[in-house]
Amino acid sequence: MPAPKPILLWFRKDLRLRDNAALAAAMDAGREIIPVFIWDDEGEGNWTPGAASRLFLQRALESLKKDLEEHRLKLVLRKGDSQKALEKLLEETGAMGVYWNRRYDPAAVQRDSEIKRWLREKEWEAESFNSSLLYEPWEVSTQQGKPFQVYTPFWKRVGALDRPTPIEVDLRKLRVPESFPETDSVASLGLVPDHPWVEKVDRYWKVGEASAEKILSDFLEDAVDDYKEARDFPAQHGTSRLSAYLHWGLIGPRQIWEAIVEAGREKSSGGQCFISEIGWREFAYHVLYHFPDTPESPLREKYEDFPWEEDEEVLQRWQRGKTGYPIVDAGMRQLWEEGWMHNRVRMIVGSLLVKHLLHSWSHGARWFWDCLVDADLASNTLGWQWSGGCGADAAPYFRVFNPMTQGKKFDPEGDYVRRYVPELADLPTKVIHEPWEASEEVLREAGVRLGDNYPNPIIEHKKGRERALAAFEKVKG
Repeated sequence: MPAPKPILLWFRKDLRLRDNAALAAAMDAGREIIPVFIWDDEGEGNWTPGAASRLFLQRALESLKKDLEEHRLKLVLRKGDSQKALEKLLEETGAMGVYWNRRYDPAAVQRDSEIKRWLREKEWEAESFNSSLLYEPWEVSTQQGKPFQVYTPFWKRVGALDRPTPIEVDLRKLRVPESFPETDSVASLGLVPDHPWVEKVDRYWKVGEASAEKILSDFLEDAVDDYKEARDFPAQHGTSRLSAYLHWGLIGPRQIWEAIVEAGREKSSGGQCFISEIGWREFAYHVLYHFPDTPESPLREKYEDFPWEEDEEVLQRWQRGKTGYPIVDAGMRQLWEEGWMHNRVRMIVGSLLVKHLLHSWSHGARWFWDCLVDADLASNTLGWQWSGGCGADAAPYFRVFNPMTQGKKFDPEGDYVRRYVPELADLPTKVIHEPWEASEEVLREAGVRLGDNYPNPIIEHKKGRERALAAFEKVKG
């Protein structure tokens, strides 16, 4: 009797073994499993992962490879067109088909649909599953059967559904092939650019499934109770920093919610607030799936002709953290230093770019896309269209953050600014968020020379606010 044919398990943004629905299904089928990852940058359409995200991906693949080897499985790596790579692997291995976990960004949806249709036409098995979201975008709708565009009713509707629990994966039941096809090395995929910036960002992240689980465990033990208040203060360790691990699937939202329940924190204010942030991620994917043009175009069509006043030099000053607004510059420098930025500060820097400086939200989205280890098309798009007032549940056009007020409120001692803008470190707390208000003597004693070693504000706040309101008035309609 011939041996049963194996299954190709196609890893993408689900780089873990636990709570992996495709892996569980492949095991339940009783087949030998050949794990596969294909680096198909052209298949990502206009949104090939940026440099920081690729660095995180490389480390995640290195970790997954080791985890699989502990179970006598070999991660087979290929580079190029996904369909061609799968076809070659199917021919090399004699596999019966391909199992994978679904993605929801536009280019991947189109590619996966074409591959599934092609596989079935060729009489190979093609099965896909959900391991990225609590609920898939088509599972949640308004009473009229339409997609939501506002978070609160979306999350209320989700609250009426049963909580999904993690998929059980009994790794003792893994069936291992006698041999595996040849594989490329992780390094040969060419994910990481040759730049000294890589080493700098790399030291901030310990990447792997076990690391993600430990980060969650530590957060639930040390920080979740204070999360509702502490999450807004960038100098504190008040957030989980799990976003990149969620994006690449080193941990899943079902696991996070389950862990909160098991820790007895589901009903606490911090636990509920943290779960609601997972809800915002769900909402972002809901919007992206149903409105696939939003990464390129505003959801609110009237903003297509917004009167931007763009200037490359101004944009570069924002990107480099040289706007003259300390809280903004601290955030932009944290982004460049760590590949990550605190969420409160993301809102502040976004408001300055889009409103004070009248640069399109799309410029901010692209810069974040390249610099964030957690660059996620759904969350990045939702966040930037929120800042621009042109997306789902967006901030109203007249909401223009005052960067000095934001700094004083959320970095009251100036610790965050001092860490990332060291040229201001010796300023008194009273003026650290508005150094131009300091006396000449105070500036001299702190070693600050405005317009020299630290810039004057790129635009005066009042002028920037008035200019933004005037521009938004033209499209308010």
